[in-house]
Amino acid sequence: MTTERALRTVDMHINVGPQHPATHGVFRMVLEVDGERVAGCTPYIGYLHRGFEKLAENEEWQEVIIHLDRTDYISQFNNELCYAMGMERLLGVEPPERAEYARVILAELNRIVSHMMFYGAFGADVGALTPFLYAFRERERLQRLFEAVSGARLMHFYFRAGGLKEDLPEGFADELRRMLPAVQHGIDECDRLLTQNEVFLSRTVGVGKLAASEAIAYGCSGPVLRASGVREDVRRSDPYSLYPTLDFDVPVGKNGDCFDRYWVRLAEMRESVRIVQQCLDRLPEGPIRTPVPRYPHFRVEPGEIYVHTENPRGDYGLYLVSKGGVQPYRVKLRSPCFCNLMALGPMLRDSYLADAVVILGSLDIVLGEVDR
Repeated sequence: MTTERALRTVDMHINVGPQHPATHGVFRMVLEVDGERVAGCTPYIGYLHRGFEKLAENEEWQEVIIHLDRTDYISQFNNELCYAMGMERLLGVEPPERAEYARVILAELNRIVSHMMFYGAFGADVGALTPFLYAFRERERLQRLFEAVSGARLMHFYFRAGGLKEDLPEGFADELRRMLPAVQHGIDECDRLLTQNEVFLSRTVGVGKLAASEAIAYGCSGPVLRASGVREDVRRSDPYSLYPTLDFDVPVGKNGDCFDRYWVRLAEMRESVRIVQQCLDRLPEGPIRTPVPRYPHFRVEPGEIYVHTENPRGDYGLYLVSKGGVQPYRVKLRSPCFCNLMALGPMLRDSYLADAVVILGSLDIVLGEVDR
């Protein structure tokens, strides 16, 4: 006599993180797995508590800038640009032409530096060490230039309401002209190293796919959204600064997978080189700051404004509220990293457990901006 007994199975819960090499900062995800397949994901972000928005209420308007450097601490100039534009609109001032060109140059170079960090970390996520070495060689070249400009290596505190803290250092334009071909060559080398690598392709093509409709529904932006085929870039859709006068393309992917998110960032670095070259050719002489009354302890009249820019990670927005006085009443950050992270669940669902870190890495999150 034989008896049949049903084999009862349950999904397991696997804790991933918080540890920097795997989860790109103090981020933890609890994966629900059925065998080797991911059935669900519960993300936990509350380990850093940067506290930016509350800190901003207790600082003077100009002092807030240094805290912005510490949110997305790989895209400092881009963060500063967004906030400086918001202050200028509240104050009713415009920066001089030279300051505008310097801002765009530094923001686009910062985009390259940021995407190089992604390139190196993403290579490590798929099991390759060499991309990290290539990426940091290129990052170091530009980081030395940033240090010469602001005097700081990471927390620059360089943009101001009405312009810049001080002029670009002597010889900056000539040094950058000599450097740009090397930067372009470095991007090409990174491309040749990884893009056609068979192991890299097997780990990224078709992995973590996100349809355009899903990306829009979850509020994704930046390379994550464009990799799904949506040609949305704040520099084009809501132009600011000098971008309406510049010639550049907006790269988009087709499949919305990990490979497309990688490829879009690689293509964006080349477009940033184009933008920087154009700005260098037009860089004028002249003042670097428009006088602001009672600078730096100026008062902002009551009012509110929302301003956003195209950060390397997407649509970076700031909602500024003034009740009058030398301090903001409220500063609210619209974090592209936080919004992109909302799509992690559907991207992970039905993927292999071994692909979880690769999919997370393709989002290129910075936890200082997520847990702000």
